[in-house]
Amino acid sequence: MTHILAMKKRTDRALPVILFAVFLDLVSNGILILVIPPLLADPTSPSYLLPSYIPTEYSYILLGFLIAAWPLMQFFSTPIVGECSDYYGRKKVLALTLSITGFSFCLLSVGVITQNLFLLFAARIIGGIGGGNISVAQAAIADITPPAQRAARFGLVGAAYGIGFILGPVIGGLLSDPTLVSWFTSSTPFWAAAILSFIAALLIQVLMPETHTPSRTFTVTWFSAILHIIRAYGMKRLRGIFATTFLFHSGITLFATFFTVFLLNEFHLNQTHIGYYIAYVGVWMILTQGLFLRILSRKLDEVTLLRIFLIIGAISIFAYYFPDKLTGLLLVGACFAVTNGISMAVLPSLVSRRSDESVQGEILGINASIQALAQVAPPILAGFLAAQIAPTAPIYISALIIGFSWIVFMLFVRREN
Repeated sequence: MTHILAMKKRTDRALPVILFAVFLDLVSNGILILVIPPLLADPTSPSYLLPSYIPTEYSYILLGFLIAAWPLMQFFSTPIVGECSDYYGRKKVLALTLSITGFSFCLLSVGVITQNLFLLFAARIIGGIGGGNISVAQAAIADITPPAQRAARFGLVGAAYGIGFILGPVIGGLLSDPTLVSWFTSSTPFWAAAILSFIAALLIQVLMPETHTPSRTFTVTWFSAILHIIRAYGMKRLRGIFATTFLFHSGITLFATFFTVFLLNEFHLNQTHIGYYIAYVGVWMILTQGLFLRILSRKLDEVTLLRIFLIIGAISIFAYYFPDKLTGLLLVGACFAVTNGISMAVLPSLVSRRSDESVQGEILGINASIQALAQVAPPILAGFLAAQIAPTAPIYISALIIGFSWIVFMLFVRREN
């Protein structure tokens, strides 16, 4: 009884702080969704950084490499960050990674002001090093949550993601619009993102109680990400889930990389309107992971949810082919957010449920590494697809990849008693 009361007390204190810090972090990252693509992929934008003589096709490829730099570094850093949180505690590691993220945003802003592509790439690399904080936040929540409630709790993280998805692009669009305030430029959103990251780090440091008592020895293996991928393949109980996670996040990343460019080309929306549309999709993401998933998880287990929603999520992306008016675009956006939002929250919950309590940070770190690895190649592939075929090509190929993730899940993941 004493243990249960202590856990409840830690939950009451830690959960709101973690969720609010995650929210601020994701708002800051959401700002980038709208602001980065026009820097390299929209020659008509006043924030376009490349010389006029560089063909648009090359700028698409360059954008793909810039976006890929962050997950590439996250892939290598996330397992180390997860193991550090098992050894040093969640609180210290969360505060440090959020501070690193804030510094990377400062560097991005300087890179935009000076039109220095080297600084932009350096900022993305540094940001990727600190980018494992979501896995640490998930581990902290797992520390204070009974297994049966983790899908719902991870859904709250997804809801925080959704709110960031709403506010970030809108804030990014507004802060980069000089018609609203004369001194707003394309660098202003990055300064705002940096401030939010530093505030999140401060909140964690001051208000969050430690959720994990260090109990393991720690030795840094700098290329542990590669070793962990090999380990993941050897985990028969988790192998199918990891493979599904890899394919699902590859598809989502391929979709997201050129979605802004897709809306610019196919629907001729301006930057502000794209921000509003992405915010609309984020509202549905919040409703899904904060409300719908809570209801569904009471009736259906994780395996059943994924069997249903992975395939419907793939279909919802194909549906972007059909709308030619705003009403259809809104309907498809809602379907995309609901179906893929459920899969996004349930996959890490299933990994957590099938992992030992003593290695939650490590296993969720491996899971986040797999997600990061899944996000490396798609932006580069998307750049070449957009350059060689059309800006719409990455969208539809992403649906095929998510559909394949459903096939893998159906073949290799079984329900456990």
